[in-house]
Amino acid sequence: MAIPRRPSSAKDAAEALFKPARKAAAPAVERPAIPNTKELVSLKIDADVLAHFQADGPGWQERINDTLRAAMHLPV
Repeated sequence: MAIPRRPSSAKDAAEALFKPARKAAAPAVERPAIPNTKELVSLKIDADVLAHFQADGPGWQERINDTLRAAMHLPV
């Protein structure tokens, strides 16, 4: 049975546009953590909390980090 050159339905036409699935990528290599590195995160906090830390100018992100470390009883 020959495969028609043109798909017979809109669904077949749409599916023909997609490439076949590829094999899954190899798992990422775990690297040891580098000491004292920071991770970029998105964090929602109250506007007044943010204003408090930003009021003293640049370095507000470090001040938030230091406050969180103190709350965890870790060295600042």
